[in-house]
Amino acid sequence: MIYSTFFKRFYLVLWVITSLFFYSFLAHATVELDASHKDIVNQNLEKKEENILDLSASTAYLLDAQTGDVLFSKNGEAPISPSSMSKVMTVYLVFEKLKNGSLTLDTTFPVSEKAWRMQGSKMFVDLGSQIRLEDLLRGIIVQSGNDACIVVAEALAGTEENFARHLTKRAHELGATSSHFTNSTGWEDPNHKMTARDIALIALRTIQDFPEYYSYYSEIDFTYNGIKQGNRNPLLYKNMGCDGLKTGHTDDGGFGLVASVVREGRRLIMVINGCPSMKDRSKDAETLINWGFREFENVILAKPKQVIEVVPVWMGKTDQVGLYSQEGIIVTLRGLEKDKVKGTLSYETPLKAPIAQGDVIGEMRVTLPNGEVKTFPLRADRTIEELGFFGKLWFKIKSFIPGL
Repeated sequence: MIYSTFFKRFYLVLWVITSLFFYSFLAHATVELDASHKDIVNQNLEKKEENILDLSASTAYLLDAQTGDVLFSKNGEAPISPSSMSKVMTVYLVFEKLKNGSLTLDTTFPVSEKAWRMQGSKMFVDLGSQIRLEDLLRGIIVQSGNDACIVVAEALAGTEENFARHLTKRAHELGATSSHFTNSTGWEDPNHKMTARDIALIALRTIQDFPEYYSYYSEIDFTYNGIKQGNRNPLLYKNMGCDGLKTGHTDDGGFGLVASVVREGRRLIMVINGCPSMKDRSKDAETLINWGFREFENVILAKPKQVIEVVPVWMGKTDQVGLYSQEGIIVTLRGLEKDKVKGTLSYETPLKAPIAQGDVIGEMRVTLPNGEVKTFPLRADRTIEELGFFGKLWFKIKSFIPGL
């Protein structure tokens, strides 16, 4: 009895001493990686080079769809009159309802007198008729029909004003926080505003969220009521990889375009506005897109689930764990500055078991030449169970007495 009590007390004292010893070494590890270590070092790009291109547009914005990096911004955060480019938000709400099953492409909506009388670009709907939703979508996307927008707005929200409030609310939820809608069409109104950034964001979300419906934006023409109208997007006719989205024009905002182009698997999204003519709009759009593909490239620093670093684990049944990025680490780089990126791994050390596979246990910070820091979470590549009581004790004894 005395012998057992003595050893219990001995183990308890030893446990406390070794615990204090090890907790004093808990720290935050930072590992800087160079080009020779894990091939993690690269660079990004400088943004908002407003004077590098000779554009007639008063607003221009270019976004890499995969990395989210902004390649060019000229007044990209300034409110503009988005004209019919704001129809991408109207269509987004319709796509959401198609995807959640509350609408189908065969659902029919009635045409009110307000919709029938609406001016500007038209689908040429008949008063009192019932129109399939798929036709209305093509009328909005291909023909830029203001009348079709009002038919949809009134069917979904009772009035166009109510629908506009839904547009504003949903846009803000998606991150387009500078947007304010007063109508469904983009009809000129001093309070109907978006930024080029917001337009690009909604375009990107449309592509990401609705791949099954996005192809409507690439259709060249649509015939309704015996009237054939072509898509006004000039890039669709240039064999340059464009697959959408929408043009716009108002007296206040000038000629505008939000477009998406894919080349060799890489997608860029562009917004321009304030062009003095359709010809200038087409020229500016082609110039900006070609510049983006020519000057920048996406470089994979780490593939999805590729182990970037192996780090020690404290008091686990396995003594180390790999760190990986779920989506991979990709940055958009300018060709002449690839050696100027700095990659830094950061994690708590030593990591303490238990650890579940997929737990976020570190991060990779990529510092770009312009000083911007992009952070990527790193996860555990395996599950590591915690040692039992005696396993922990033996672990601490071995660690406390080197060479044991």
